[in-house]
This record gives sequence, C-alpha cells and structure tokens, in this order.
Amino acid sequence: MKPLPLPRRAAVALLAALAAVVPFASHGETLNPPVKVRYEEVVRSILYVPKYVALSQGYFKDAGLDVSMKTSQGTDKGMTALLSGSADIVLIGPEASIYVQNSESPVKPKIFAGLTATDGFFLLARKPVEKFDWSMLKGKEVIGFRPGSNPIVFLETALRKHGLDPQKDVKLLNNIGIPARAGAWMAGQGEYGIFLEPEAGELVRNGKGYIVASVGHEVGQVDYTVFTATDKYIRDNPKVIQAWTNVVARAEKYVKDTPAATLAPQIMSYFPGMDAAAVTDAIERYKQYQIWKTTPLVTAEAMNQLQDMLIASAVMKDGARVKYEDVVVADFARKVP
Repeated sequence: MKPLPLPRRAAVALLAALAAVVPFASHGETLNPPVKVRYEEVVRSILYVPKYVALSQGYFKDAGLDVSMKTSQGTDKGMTALLSGSADIVLIGPEASIYVQNSESPVKPKIFAGLTATDGFFLLARKPVEKFDWSMLKGKEVIGFRPGSNPIVFLETALRKHGLDPQKDVKLLNNIGIPARAGAWMAGQGEYGIFLEPEAGELVRNGKGYIVASVGHEVGQVDYTVFTATDKYIRDNPKVIQAWTNVVARAEKYVKDTPAATLAPQIMSYFPGMDAAAVTDAIERYKQYQIWKTTPLVTAEAMNQLQDMLIASAVMKDGARVKYEDVVVADFARKVP
C-alpha cells in the first residue's frame, strides 16, 4: 500500500485530532489537574435533577472537577457553611445572598448560576379536591416553611395573588424543621401543606395527601435555587466557576431534551428506597410545570422581582434593596459555550 500524500496524511491526522477533542470541546475547558470542590446542596430533592445528572453522568469529571457533596438541610445552614469556609460552592435560595449583602458580614456571597426557574413545592390537601381554589385555604392551617426562606416567601406570594392575606387569612405553621415536616403531616398537623418531591409523591402514593396546586406555577418564573460562592472564591478560582457553570448549562439542556423515564435511572442512586416509576412520576410533574432553567443565567429582572416579594412578605425593607451586580456575577453564565 502506497503511503498517503503529505497533504492527505495531514488532513487525516487533523480529523483524528478533532475527533478526539469534539466530545468535550462544546462543553468548555477541562481543568487539568482536576480541582477538588467542596459542595453543599440545600436539601436532597428531585427538584435538583440537573445537578444529580451532572454528577452521575460524569459531567463534572469531564470538566476536571472533583466534587464532594454534603446536604445542608436548609439555605440558612448552607450559607453558614459558605461563610465559615467549610464549603466552596453551595446550592441555596438567592434570598440568602441578599440578606448577607445587607448584613455586616465581611464575607460576601455571589450568585453565579441558576438551577431552578421557580419554586418546586406542591400544595397538598388531606382529602381529594375536585376543583381546587386558593380561597379554600382561608381559615385553614397550612404547613409552611422557615420564616424568611424562599419556600414561605413564594407561598405567601401565591396567597396574595389570590386575594389572601398570609398573616390574617391563613394560619401558617412555619416552625417545623425540614426533616420533621412529612412526619408532622402524617401525625395530623395542618389541613394543607407544601412539599417538595420526593416527599409530595410519597405522601400521595400512601394515600396521605393529594396535590392540588404548584406554588411555582402560581408565582411564575423567579429564580428559586442558585449556585453561590464567596466573592473571594470566585475571584481566586474563575476557571473553576466557569467550568461549574458550563456543567450546569450542559445538564440543564440535557434534562430539557430528555424524557423522564430516561432521566430516572440516572439519578436513582441519590434516592435509595425509591423505585424508578416513582422517580419518573416526580420528574414528569416538574417538567410539566417547567421548574428547571434552560440556561444558568440569573437575570436582573428575576432578582428585582424576588426583592419585591421579600418586601411584600415583610422580611426586607424597601430601602434595603441591593444592586443586581452586588449579588450576581453573570459573566460566567454569559460565557457558556
């Protein structure tokens, strides 16, 4: 066999090189050597499917990120981990960064990528409701969430949207710890309650509750959970933040384009004890309400709307509004390949 002419050999070599690069090129730079990142999620929930997909399918590894994960059990605890230096990146509610920006803390957090487009809590009733109307909550006990947290702020926003005063027309039970919420409901507390997946679906399957509404659907598209790091960590590790943001964008696109039945087996290891059908149903519900973002960019409009909600819920004064650029670094999301 005659040797290939030089130009043709060069072309073949170039094509081979491109073939080796293409699988990763569209997802951005791979850090080498890999960088260890200490990461904390706010709670373990199917609400964060894109993140679990990124972990299980090796997206972080592809980007050169060696991720260790812990569960904080609350945005307040996640922010504490970030400010104390025990976590590098956390997935928490954006309201926490606003609160810290208005505090005297010398350490300031910055949001750099968004994961959920709105609230993922479902409102459950104890009995089947043929045609639910929010006015049915008047005078009722509703299991809510920690005061000042995104879940309760979004619920109060939905209540006001339907003409209910959260402080007068509804009795909100906001003093139940995250791990105890489902148990409190099972023990008979509350006539209605808000729950994330997989708890919501589990209560329904056990005949202990009936989903009557999506809080996020009522409120609309306002960033609900975001990836956050300290301003110093972002300044010192821009390549890590860009790589992380690229992974988030890749996962969000994949989840948008992939059926729930395909996604479910990819995240099962994070939900031991659940079967594939239950996980699939939960993902389907979230897809139905377009809970996940399709781009990691957190916009100024969304942050302004969130601050309107915080003010309406009396957890922040109007004069305490923060500038978008003081709590969000949008450059990384805008540079996603």
